[in-house]
Amino acid sequence: MRRLLAVTFFTGVLTLFKMIAGFIIAKIVAVYTGPTGMVLLGQIQSIVTGLNGIVNAPVGSGVVRYTAENLDNGIDDCIPWWRASIRWGVILISILIPMVLIISPYLAKNILGNSEYTWIIIVTALALPFGALGTFIISILNGFQKYKIYVLLGLLSTFISTLVMVALIFLKGISGALVAVAIQYAIVGMVMAGFINQQKWFFWKNVWGKAHRYYMRGIGGYILMAITSAVIAPISLILIRNIIIHYSGWSEAGYWQAVWKISETYLLVITLALGTYFLPRLTTLKNNVEIFNEVNKTALLIFPIVCCCSLMIFLLRDTIISLLFTKDFQVARMFFPVQLIGDILKIISWVYAYVMISKGMTKTFIFSEILFGALFVLLAFVFVKQYGTIGASFAYVLNYFFYFLFSFLLIYFNRNKNDTPIFY
Repeated sequence: MRRLLAVTFFTGVLTLFKMIAGFIIAKIVAVYTGPTGMVLLGQIQSIVTGLNGIVNAPVGSGVVRYTAENLDNGIDDCIPWWRASIRWGVILISILIPMVLIISPYLAKNILGNSEYTWIIIVTALALPFGALGTFIISILNGFQKYKIYVLLGLLSTFISTLVMVALIFLKGISGALVAVAIQYAIVGMVMAGFINQQKWFFWKNVWGKAHRYYMRGIGGYILMAITSAVIAPISLILIRNIIIHYSGWSEAGYWQAVWKISETYLLVITLALGTYFLPRLTTLKNNVEIFNEVNKTALLIFPIVCCCSLMIFLLRDTIISLLFTKDFQVARMFFPVQLIGDILKIISWVYAYVMISKGMTKTFIFSEILFGALFVLLAFVFVKQYGTIGASFAYVLNYFFYFLFSFLLIYFNRNKNDTPIFY
């Protein structure tokens, strides 16, 4: 647990920096474009997150797991997994980029509301390979458990990307903001590429070469999980924003998006720590009872942290709105109490859900992502129609309450089944 706290501290520093950078961007967008601009920013972020999530699928959690599992035996045992992940990445990029270029006018018109933004979608597609490269390097560092290097590189890439975003917003307004979001993953990738060339263990022959079917299949399971998350989560948010726009208008959707952005940003403190420490840690545990106990200990440690963070956000909500946005966003304060309860449930449920990722429970994970993504949208439709925009926050709470029950019970009822390795 000491190591988790140490990792939480280091990733907390990185997250604080990212929070400040994110809030600066949100403030500028709010001042220059108002609630409508916030909705557009949220929509393009969902597109960017979804597309990058797909191309990052082979180079994310699977690389972290197999690097951490095999590192004790030497880098030579990690290389086949790296080659398989890169091979899969090239395949996905070769398919996805042409596809996005073809349907870019449709995406621009139906998600961003204007076909004139087609070129933004094209920029996003062309930047995908650089984002995938950055994720691949980050995943290796995560598997190596090089937390300090990970944080330092994160600080540097965030600083550079923030400067670029601010410059583009001042020069081009909302179009500049959309471009900045489209290329932010690519900026991280270029920073990581500059770093990796200085490492003695890195050679291109280590990551590019013949990939055995066994390793391709192992990475393939993680691709399915990552693509499911990359598609379901952004689409759910896009649909929910569209529901709010339909029943309450663009301004109301902008207020809800502002509160969602705040939640998304401060929760990075915990999600980064979990992804950096917890995922590699779970991959090293083989006994189901040990896994169950480790998850429970982590949940008990994380719970008061996320509660304190949420309480602080609640008490400072008026100050936060004034600092980050404009007086037009004061209406958003009513969403905070319900939203923050949802944040707590979300993080605790994720602690238990990490077992599915760390142990490659592909079918179970995909089923849960589809089920709870669809449930979130369905609940939002029912509650927004009944209660207005705050109904989306009610849906958020209820959805993650059910997700927590699902994730907890999955591990609880199988904790003693070591004769059947259900977590594998």
